[in-house]
Amino acid sequence: MVAATETFAAWLAQGRVPEGRLTREQRGLLQAAFRFRQQQGSDYYAMRVLGHFLLHCQSGLKVAQVARLLGISRPTASRQQALSAKQAIQQAHHRLDGRPYGKLLPRYAGPIAAFLFRYPAASRADLIDLVDRTFGVRVSRIALYKFLKKFGLDEATRQAAAAEGSPATTTAGAAGPAPRRTEGPASVPFVGPGQPVPTPAPPFSPRGRRTRARSS
Repeated sequence: MVAATETFAAWLAQGRVPEGRLTREQRGLLQAAFRFRQQQGSDYYAMRVLGHFLLHCQSGLKVAQVARLLGISRPTASRQQALSAKQAIQQAHHRLDGRPYGKLLPRYAGPIAAFLFRYPAASRADLIDLVDRTFGVRVSRIALYKFLKKFGLDEATRQAAAAEGSPATTTAGAAGPAPRRTEGPASVPFVGPGQPVPTPAPPFSPRGRRTRARSS
């Protein structure tokens, strides 16, 4: 619970929000937010609910002002502003479980690889959204980077594989041309390993040819 001695004016001063410059709507909104804060307390979960509302209700307040009123940093408020209500609740659940984000499982590698094959220029934010839409898990950028690197799906590994070419082409190129036989009679073909050796033809004999001709 917020200390009972804290006043609305002191809370606005904490956020460096000039009370005299507030419109009537902004003043009413912040008074309601202050009463919510006094009733629900200033723990992480109460501030996430209040912060998500203040960041998305189009009050005209700056993100930095809302961040100071909530007691969080400006970058954190910007990240929270980019989240949907579902994502904000998921993060709260993950924090309750002892971790701020969800966990990437090995079975996610297949759909991610298929997505990258279809959209090779996809950004890391696109992949985070894919995991969120497909599996209902919001993951961090660091966890995603380590996951992609582990399964060879990071950009550097994919570019290196594309530069090397297909395995069949690489193997054929490495093997080189087929060996040629340079010794022995020209009439005997070269035989590769594991193939039967053909029986050589009998030598040509002009005398035997004349004998067969007379007998016929």
